[in-house]
Amino acid sequence: MPRAESRQAGGGRGPPGASASPRHGSVHPPSRPFLHWFLLRRARSRAAVRRFPASAGRDLRRRILIALDLLAWLDEQELALGELRQDDIDRWLEAGGSQTRKLTVPVIPRQEPADLLGDDERWQLLQKCLTDEAMPVDVRAAGALTLLFGLPSERIRNLTADQVALKDQHTYLAAGRHPILLPPRLAGLLQRLATRPRERLMISHDRRGPRLLFPGRVPGQPIASHALTTRLNRHGISVRPARNGALAALAADLPAAILADLLGMHVNTAVRWVTYARRDWADYLAARAEDQKTNKEKGNSARSE
Repeated sequence: MPRAESRQAGGGRGPPGASASPRHGSVHPPSRPFLHWFLLRRARSRAAVRRFPASAGRDLRRRILIALDLLAWLDEQELALGELRQDDIDRWLEAGGSQTRKLTVPVIPRQEPADLLGDDERWQLLQKCLTDEAMPVDVRAAGALTLLFGLPSERIRNLTADQVALKDQHTYLAAGRHPILLPPRLAGLLQRLATRPRERLMISHDRRGPRLLFPGRVPGQPIASHALTTRLNRHGISVRPARNGALAALAADLPAAILADLLGMHVNTAVRWVTYARRDWADYLAARAEDQKTNKEKGNSARSE
């Protein structure tokens, strides 16, 4: 297994799909396509455009162990994978394996944003982030990245100094496949984060890795996502509405392919945002035309009287 795949799987001991089943001493052949063509394929795609956090590797291993546990249970029940039905899944869950004690059914995500920050308020908050010296530098930088580019907190907290590059007197941020040109004020904030002295910690750690722009309390680890969100909220920046407002504004001006490349999002997500933004704009134009038609008819009626 190549080194990149080993790292994505969360260790250097070989692919998780090659691990023995929790109940059997051999590998289940059906687990290999699931590992290589679904889990690792998605992991590689994400790692190509952004940092692969340790939590993602843990989740990868957990999903593989669950799949192996299910396959082992099917062997015990003498059932083929193609014969699996919903009542079999229910019986497996009731058996309460170590990986299946908690079942979370996620809510179907909305196709449209439920909460959107208006442009006027978003620009006011962005101006505050760029100019207010009373705010902490990391809050200003994270807030500006959220309000301007709609980057999620998970992506922001994992940013490193080597993702900020200076070229031809311009500063770029590598957030997706192609670098983003940064406004001078935002570039200055990120440069301050990249060059500020590191805090001395009681616990020694390896400093040879990439320098984090938003370090956390744990040596060598970024700030927790919920901690970053809480800090932004304390300074009046509600992350979800701010991010939705930024993405809607960008989607109204950029094609889906460019939006996906710049921000490192899946192209299907970019297509949904572009569809939403342009339909919303079309609805606005239609409503505006209807209002103008109504006003014109009222004016003609008043002159006729």
